Amino acid sequence: MTDTLLLAFIFLVAGVISVPIASRLGLGSVLGYLLAGVIISPILTLLEVDITSIQHFAELGVVMMLFLVGLELNPKKLWALKSKLIGLGGGQVMLTALLIMGLGMLLDQEWRTSLAIGLVLALSSTAIVIQTLTEKGLMKSDGGQSSFAVLLAQDIIVIPMLAFIPLLATPELIESLSHAADISQADGHSVSLVEGLESWQTALVTVGAIATVVLGGSFLVTPIFRFISVAELRELFTATALMFVIGTTLLMSLVGLSPALGAFLAGVVLANSPYRHELESDIAPFKGLLLGLFFMTVGAGINFTLLFNHVLSILGLTIGLILLKTTALFILGRMFKIRGSNKWLFALSLAQAGEFGFVLLSFTVSNAVISQEVADILLLVVALSMLLTPILFIIYDRIIAPRYAADRTAGASDDIPDDNKIIIAGSGRMGSTIDSLLRLAGYHSTVIDFSVKRLRALERFGVNNYFGDATRPDLLKAAGIDEASLLIIAIDNPEQITKLVKYVKEHHPELHVIARAFDNNHVYDLWASGCRDIIRENYDSSLRMGRSAFEALGISHHKAEQMIDVFNQHDKVSMVEVADAHQIGVPFHENNKFIARLKQYLEEKNPQLQKAMKDIQAQVDD
Repeated sequence: MTDTLLLAFIFLVAGVISVPIASRLGLGSVLGYLLAGVIISPILTLLEVDITSIQHFAELGVVMMLFLVGLELNPKKLWALKSKLIGLGGGQVMLTALLIMGLGMLLDQEWRTSLAIGLVLALSSTAIVIQTLTEKGLMKSDGGQSSFAVLLAQDIIVIPMLAFIPLLATPELIESLSHAADISQADGHSVSLVEGLESWQTALVTVGAIATVVLGGSFLVTPIFRFISVAELRELFTATALMFVIGTTLLMSLVGLSPALGAFLAGVVLANSPYRHELESDIAPFKGLLLGLFFMTVGAGINFTLLFNHVLSILGLTIGLILLKTTALFILGRMFKIRGSNKWLFALSLAQAGEFGFVLLSFTVSNAVISQEVADILLLVVALSMLLTPILFIIYDRIIAPRYAADRTAGASDDIPDDNKIIIAGSGRMGSTIDSLLRLAGYHSTVIDFSVKRLRALERFGVNNYFGDATRPDLLKAAGIDEASLLIIAIDNPEQITKLVKYVKEHHPELHVIARAFDNNHVYDLWASGCRDIIRENYDSSLRMGRSAFEALGISHHKAEQMIDVFNQHDKVSMVEVADAHQIGVPFHENNKFIARLKQYLEEKNPQLQKAMKDIQAQVDD
C-alpha cells in the first residue's frame, strides 16, 4: 500500500509541477508530461518500478480518448470520411512503410525485417496528436480532420498488421531467439475467447463481439441510464460510463481486436444518444489523468544508457523518420488538395511514430521478425519522435501558421457546426418552446435537461435533447460552450439559474446569456451576477392579461396597447434605477435600503406614469 501511494505521489507531483510550466512557456501539456517522465526516470529506476506495466494500465487513457472522439461523430459523419480513411489513411501507411522498407534494405536489413519496421513506424501517435489538436483548437480545421482520418485508419489497419506480421518471421531469429518462446508462454496465460479456434470460428466470434458493442450501445445504454437516474447520484453515472468503456475494451481484448478501435466504435454508436454529453463529461477527467500518466511513462521509459552509447545514430534515425514521414504526408496532402497551413499542419502533426509502436515492436520480437537489439533501438526512436512532436507543433504555430493566417481562419470557421452555437439549459415549458421557435427559424440548438421523464416525453415529439445537469462546468464544456454564441437558461430552479449565470459570466464573459427569472427578487440576483438579458417568466403573460383587463373595461385595443407599453417602459427603468440597492440573498421586505430607494423612486415617477395613462385614455381613437 505504501509503495503504491509513494508511486502515485511521485507521478502526481511531477505532473502538477511540469505541465503548468510547459503550458506557460507555450510548449503544451503533452511535452510537459513527457519531460516530467524524463525527470522522474532516475527515481523510478532507483525504486525498481516496472514502467512497462504502468504503461499498459495508462493505455486505458488512449482508449477513453478514442471513445470520446467517437462520441463526436455519428455514422453519417463517419461515412463522409470514407475517402480520407481509404485514400489518406491507407495511402499514408502504404507509402511510409514502403519508403522505410527501402531505406532499411539500403542499411543491410533483410526485406522482411525492413517491411515490419516500416509498418511499425508508419503509425502515428493518436494520443499526442488528438490531445494537442484539441488543446490548440485545430481539431475542426481541414488539417485537423484529415489528421484524424489518418489516425482512425491507422487504428483500423493495426488489426490486419497483427495477422500479417507473424508471416514475416525469419528462420534464423526463430532458432536464435529463445526468449520468444518464453514471451509466448507468458502470453498464453491471458484469457482469450478465440484461443485454439479455427479461423472461421475466430471470425465468427469477432463479428459477434462487434455486434454486441453496436447493439448494446444502441439498445441498452438508454434504459440503463434511465434506471440509475432514479437515485440521482452523480457517482453512479460516472461508474456506469466507466463500465461501458472498460467493458468494451475488455471484450475487444478478449477477441484479439484493438481496444482503442472498439472504444471508438462504441463512441460512434452512442454519438446520437441523449446521454452523450453526460458520458463525455464523466469520462473526460479520467481520460486526462490516464493520458498524462501514459505520456509520463513514455518519457520515463527512455533507455538513456543505450541512447548515450548510440546518441548520434539514434538521433539521426529519429530526425530521418520525422523528415521522411513529413515528406510523404506533404505529398499526400497535395494529392488530396489540402491547402495552405492545413497542409503543413497535416504533415507535421503525424510525423512521429505512435504508441502502438511499443506494442508492435514487442509483438515482432516475440514472433521472431525483429531482433531484440534492433527493437531496443527502435523503441528509442519511437519515444524520441513522440518527445519531439510538441516542438513540431510549435514550429507550426510560430512560423508556418502566421503566414497562412487568413487561410486558416477561413478553413476553421467553415468547419464549425451550427449545433454548437446555441445552448438551451432546461427543456421545460420555456426551454422547449424556445427550442421549437429557433428550429422553425433554421437554427440548431443543444438542449440540456436533467429530467428523465421530460426527456422521454420530448423524444416522442422529435426534440433533440441531451441528458445532464447544465450547471456542471464539465458538461457545459462537453456541450460546446467554448464555441457557443448564445446561452439560454430556462431551468426550473432559481438558485441553479443564478449559479450558472455567475459561472458563465466569470469564465465566458463574452458569451451572450439570456436568463429566466422567477420574480423581481430573482431579477436583481441575476443582475448582480452580471446578466443583462433577463426575462421574467410570468411578466409578459401578466402584461397581456392587464391589456385584456383594460379592454374589458371599455378601453380600445389600441389604447390598451399604448398603456401597457408605457407601464412596461416605466418598469424596465425602475428595475435598473434601484438595482444597486439589492443584496443577494436578502428578501425585499428585509432590505431597508432597497425599500427606501424604491419608495423614493415611485413617489417621484408614479405621478408621471398616472398622467401618461390618463392622457392616453383622453385621446380620440383613430
